[in-house]
Amino acid sequence: MITGAAPVSAAMLTFLRASLGCQFYEGYGQTECTAGRCLTVPRDWTTGHVGAPMPCNIVKLVDVEEMTYMAAKGKGKVCVQGANVFQDYLKDPANTTEALDKDGWLHTGDVEKWLSNGTLKIIDRKKHIFKLAQGEYIALEKIENIYQ
Repeated sequence: MITGAAPVSAAMLTFLRASLGCQFYEGYGQTECTAGRCLTVPRDWTTGHVGAPMPCNIVKLVDVEEMTYMAAKGKGKVCVQGANVFQDYLKDPANTTEALDKDGWLHTGDVEKWLSNGTLKIIDRKKHIFKLAQGEYIALEKIENIYQ
């Protein structure tokens, strides 16, 4: 069984696996790459790993210099290429150009790092980072979670 759209708690996954007697995997992706981009590896479901890339995708990381994430160090913004990646937004060339580069790579906006087992782990989101007047970068999502 595969879940998607939102993270499922570890307790719920354990309950589903035990009560239904089958493996549950968490899928991760976005509409622009026909939903599936990665699938969790069963042993990794409690670690927050996004999982291993689907066989239909080529995944790479690119530098996010302003946030000091460097692809050469295994951290960066995720880009996806493959037959399942969309070609364009209907009648919206501006947003298409923002999402897809000239080589057809979909820039997801997720900042992730490669783990030693070949899976990806989300560590940040480029859209959620803002630069303050004094030059410091801050993630508003972290502040929102504290207040929640």
